[in-house]
Amino acid sequence: IMAKHAVLSSGAKLWRSLPCAKSELRLELTLACGQTFRWRETAEGHWTGVIGGRVWTLTQTEDTLWYYVYTHQSGAGGENSSEDSLRAESVSASHHSEVEAEMLRDYFQLHVKLGDLYKEWGAADSHFKKISDIFTGVRMLRQDPIECLFSFICTSNNHISRIQGMVERLCQTLGSPLCQLDQTSYHDFPTLSALADSGVEERLRDLGFGYRARFLQQSAKQILDTHGPQWLVGLRNVPYLEARDSLRTLPGVGTKVADCVCLMCLDKCEAVPVDTHVWQIAKRDYKYTSDNGQKTLTEKVHRDIGDFFRKLWGPYAGWAHSVLFCGDLKKFQNLKEMTGLKQPKNEEEHERECKGLKIKREFDLHQKKKKPKSERQKKAKMSVKTEEV
Repeated sequence: IMAKHAVLSSGAKLWRSLPCAKSELRLELTLACGQTFRWRETAEGHWTGVIGGRVWTLTQTEDTLWYYVYTHQSGAGGENSSEDSLRAESVSASHHSEVEAEMLRDYFQLHVKLGDLYKEWGAADSHFKKISDIFTGVRMLRQDPIECLFSFICTSNNHISRIQGMVERLCQTLGSPLCQLDQTSYHDFPTLSALADSGVEERLRDLGFGYRARFLQQSAKQILDTHGPQWLVGLRNVPYLEARDSLRTLPGVGTKVADCVCLMCLDKCEAVPVDTHVWQIAKRDYKYTSDNGQKTLTEKVHRDIGDFFRKLWGPYAGWAHSVLFCGDLKKFQNLKEMTGLKQPKNEEEHERECKGLKIKREFDLHQKKKKPKSERQKKAKMSVKTEEV
């Protein structure tokens, strides 16, 4: 029988739960705001992904986080899978559930009281207060360092949906199979040695990774040759700037990617990843002008904006930054519109819109001189309008 994605309403007794209010964690924001690329909404409000070599489906009610962990299916994990599953069954179920609960607490860093942080940030920053009233429950994940680093090497000059496709292909091609649900096969993230293999660059180029294929293979090789397999996780124990500089020695890792990795898997809560998007937020919403009209994102601008936000928000500045980053994503604009908080336009959008209006006015004048539109043309125009909205 084909295994299906679990849904809470159709068998709650097989699910486990942790107490967790939505103000402390909102899955649909935290899992889709570009810090991780492997979670998919498999039923309404149900998210399926991989943590720690296991496939999970998560969902939530007002004050509870529900989770379902799939067992390895026979045949999915190669020749040892039946032996593994027998061994797994012999381990007591209660031990299993405690281990899984702990994995989840660690992944979502549930020991950090997010509500208290939101209050502090809101008191220090009125703009944050306005955004955070809508975007509650945006947490930083504590991801596996290998998955986080190599996913973020894929992000250069890229956008979220394309990165998701790349990371998925990376796992399907080089990761161990875990299980299959409703025609979707789930794989673990590749190991360092799988990524470092000499044939990897060519395979990934064939899969559309472009120049990133070389960075992925070379970074994995450099880590294994120079530092050893435990090096990345060991960076959790060194100071932020030291960890960031170490990461920047890897091919394809610039300051922004290094900051993302520091923040999202190496416990550096003060790391503030700065890209053009965050630079724009600083200028538009905080009237940040210390860049003296700089046109490109230099090291200095990067450092100064990071320091500006660290001074404003304190030791968890990276967490606060992710709330604003999430609030600025196009996919979540409907939340702002529902509450009447319109997205302020950045300079480029404003300019584009002015140009667009001018072109539209010229086009309308031209059209007026022509004969009236047929019913079919009117309909076509209406459908374009609804798509744009």
